[in-house]
Amino acid sequence: MINFIKNFRADEDGAVTVDWVVLTAAVVGLGVAGVATVRGSVQTLATNIASGVTGTTVGAGTTTTP
Repeated sequence: MINFIKNFRADEDGAVTVDWVVLTAAVVGLGVAGVATVRGSVQTLATNIASGVTGTTVGAGTTTTP
């Protein structure tokens, strides 16, 4: 039984997996925080662009000569 406990304590097979899980969670958390930070500004910018483009006619009244 004591050998089992010593072997269990010395076994590091799952340590790398835990490291990757923690790093992945940190990256996902930073991504969510970044999106939450710029979300309102992007919506405002999209609304401003939409209002600027509304009613604009492209190519009307222009003539080109070859």
